[in-house]
Amino acid sequence: MFFRSPAVRQALLIAVITLIAYGLLLPLTGFYWDDWPFAWIAKFLGPAEFIPAFMPFRPFLGPIFYFTTSLIPPVPLYWQIFALVIRVFIGAAAWWMFQQILPRRKTLAYLAALLMLVFPGYSQHWVAYTHINQELIPFIFYLLSFGCTFKALRTQKGTDTVTALLLQICGIFPTEYFFGIEGIRFLLLLSFFQGSLPERFTKAIKIWLPYLLIWILNAAWLYYYYNFGPYNSYEVTAAQSPNLLFFLTQALDALWKAGFYIWIQILPLTLSSLPAPASLLTLGLAAVSFALLTPALLRSAQDEPRDFTFGISMIFIGAIGILLGRLPSLAASLPLTLQTSYDRFMVSIMPGGTLFVLGLVELLAKNSRARVIVLTALVALGIGQQFFNANIFRRDWQKQGEIYWQLAWRIPALEPNTLLLTHQMPIDYETDLSFTAPINWMYAPGYTRSDLPYMLLYTEKRIGGSTLPALEKDIAIHYPYRTVNFNGSTSRAVVIYMPRNGCLRVLDPRRGDDEIYAREPDVLTDAIPLSDPSRIVTQPGQPARPMFFPEPEHGWCYYFTHAELASQMGDYRQAAALGDEALAANLQPEDPYEWLVFIEAYAMNGDLRTAEKLSNTALDADERILKGVCKVWEQIQARGPAGGEKSAEIIRLSFGCNP
Repeated sequence: MFFRSPAVRQALLIAVITLIAYGLLLPLTGFYWDDWPFAWIAKFLGPAEFIPAFMPFRPFLGPIFYFTTSLIPPVPLYWQIFALVIRVFIGAAAWWMFQQILPRRKTLAYLAALLMLVFPGYSQHWVAYTHINQELIPFIFYLLSFGCTFKALRTQKGTDTVTALLLQICGIFPTEYFFGIEGIRFLLLLSFFQGSLPERFTKAIKIWLPYLLIWILNAAWLYYYYNFGPYNSYEVTAAQSPNLLFFLTQALDALWKAGFYIWIQILPLTLSSLPAPASLLTLGLAAVSFALLTPALLRSAQDEPRDFTFGISMIFIGAIGILLGRLPSLAASLPLTLQTSYDRFMVSIMPGGTLFVLGLVELLAKNSRARVIVLTALVALGIGQQFFNANIFRRDWQKQGEIYWQLAWRIPALEPNTLLLTHQMPIDYETDLSFTAPINWMYAPGYTRSDLPYMLLYTEKRIGGSTLPALEKDIAIHYPYRTVNFNGSTSRAVVIYMPRNGCLRVLDPRRGDDEIYAREPDVLTDAIPLSDPSRIVTQPGQPARPMFFPEPEHGWCYYFTHAELASQMGDYRQAAALGDEALAANLQPEDPYEWLVFIEAYAMNGDLRTAEKLSNTALDADERILKGVCKVWEQIQARGPAGGEKSAEIIRLSFGCNP
């Protein structure tokens, strides 16, 4: 009897759609972006640390982080499961809200909630630790606040209005993301009342006035905090140099993306990469979802005649809502680029984008059945889009595991106060500050409050700024990492490098790596003279182990990183033995520069024939590696390996190296 209730079946369908759209790859996803610093804080400093940690940024976010992190340990799987729960709450809150706003359009209210549930412009669901707290929980408060406002209009109960105001406070004060969308409430009120425009305006402003006062209070707070308080995040730059053409193009861009393109963007994303398995699976999931959802939604649909006035009203409110949702990120001159971390700004555009597409479908679909089919198709495409996004984050998590394990293999331990430098890492959803947290987690698992032992900086991003003024020796490096500080020096640095297709390596000026890698960007090669591999503890009692990642199969990079470590220790016999194992397993590098460590190992171990053979193999793969081959043989010749200096010289000259 319980499951025969239409409301129960609709609620269960929200949960099922959530699981299909967001949960199929859940065990294969993890931490991303700011998740790592937040998880590190919770692990080593405790949930209460979020209160002071957010004081210079968004002080009202601290209590939300404190509450959620007190309940859920900093384990990726737990937070991805929690993200599913939060997503179900968003779907349920949106459904309830639309029911209050559209009490006579129950089918449309439910379909609107499903559109918001899978809103395809927002791809950041899997950055769960960050976005659950920073955006999604305040967003739920705001949705419920909207719903309570319209419930109060029917019940005439002051308690509903008070509840709506309290929820508004909980939604608007923790983050500036939702600063602009309060205007949607007024527009919805304006469309709710009957009568002439002046009469409707008077009624709407009377109801909206207490919400407007809270909005003004929030605006005053933000103005104070940006200009006079301890705020230390994005600057409001757009307003300082107004440019009408800039604002116009940004407005049109937001309307195009949120009103039209995002709803079908999965088609160009997948069709352009066919027959890739991920694209086929995505399109198949969208097709199956449409085939299963359509009859289910048609059966429960009510006949709701087309209303042109309603459609035009929703398009107008939706368009204004999109622009209002774009306002906070635009004020900070931040882009609204899809399929990047910047599409997190779409969370404040969700209500406007959903209302806009509802209005379009209301005008274009001839009857209720057609309306259900079109909106169901959009929901199915949204499911496919979110599965496509999940696969991107799955690959990112897999790549993170490769990076952390190669780091652990190559650098078993590090002297404290070591600065790691690289120009960038071949990954999309982590920054240098993101990597700093797991690096400290790996290399200082017993950390208690003190200076941060390790830090990774991207020279490409930091050079010339206050954090990294120049790539010169003896420059003090100070960085406040939330509530702890890193204090180091460019003279206590190790430079690492990982190409997009290749293994992680430590760069060493004594090997001539500044010449070998001369084709790489200056922001990398200029840092190589600072690299001091002696800060690597080569034989620690407890080698570093990455968290949350099982050790991968021992492929080429396992042998390469261990061989480079052995060469650093001067153990060329071990390095050559690793080369024998790799060659016996028919393993090959993607980056021919990785042959250099084995060329050196074999030659220094007296096996000049194999070293010469590998040199030819490397040159056959990429003749541009000649400078690296010559440099390695120059060093082999200088250090007099077994086999005689003359033999090494003859081999070096045979490659066309300078005499």
